[in-house]
Amino acid sequence: MITTIATKVVFSIQSNPGAILLEKIVIIPTYNERENIASIITAIFGLPDKFNILVIDDGSPDGTAQIVKNLQSQFNNQLFLEERKGKLGLGTAYIHGFKWCVKRGYEFIFEMDADFSHSPSDLIKLYNACKYEGADVAVGSRYVPGGKISNWPWDRKFYSKGGALYTKMITWMPVNDPTAGFVCYRKEVLQTINFDEIKFVGYAFQIEMKFASWKLGFKIKEVPITFIDRKLGSSKMNKGILKEGVLGVLKIQWQSLFKNYRRRVKNVAEAVSV
Repeated sequence: MITTIATKVVFSIQSNPGAILLEKIVIIPTYNERENIASIITAIFGLPDKFNILVIDDGSPDGTAQIVKNLQSQFNNQLFLEERKGKLGLGTAYIHGFKWCVKRGYEFIFEMDADFSHSPSDLIKLYNACKYEGADVAVGSRYVPGGKISNWPWDRKFYSKGGALYTKMITWMPVNDPTAGFVCYRKEVLQTINFDEIKFVGYAFQIEMKFASWKLGFKIKEVPITFIDRKLGSSKMNKGILKEGVLGVLKIQWQSLFKNYRRRVKNVAEAVSV
């Protein structure tokens, strides 16, 4: 009987080669990343663990999307592209990607920047934390033992660390790097979150996704990484994103205290089926 089952599994994989690849996928949102996108895609596909990639491009005028299209024949059924019209924001890009990946059945869904500030090799560390170490959400963290930041000026480090401490003090969330954008989610986490209630687009988006996961009872584990500032292209950081982060933290905590945040952020229909 065991032999029969094994034979059926092998036959299923052979008849549908893409099925075995539906475990891990990396979402990379892009806007004007032509200097980096081909290199980051090649680096991820060069890892010993197999990851698929979904690029979500917000109408980059520099031709980022076309570079991805040119690579798709080389990485057939592994590299996917979603094009959106206009710069619609980081948060909406990730939510678009989360829905796309969950619909297709991926088990582990990653967030990652295109500019090599996150090392592709650290994807394996995040995956192991969720797959083997009991985490529902694995965060690539600069602010746990072993984590660090490379080639940032002291004032940027100061503001970043200060923002992390401020967020932790206001929200009481047990995460040392709440604005981190290098994350692995189990599919069940994303199925359970009501994305209509995730309103922010920048730093506050990253904070609220972790906050919602924590409030819904999922286990968050921080994995130490070295964050490296981009060498090519320009940063998308601006005063509006920073302001959203400062005020957004206050709004998130206010809502959680007085507006039954947990019930509102839970996707009841999906959670019942998980």
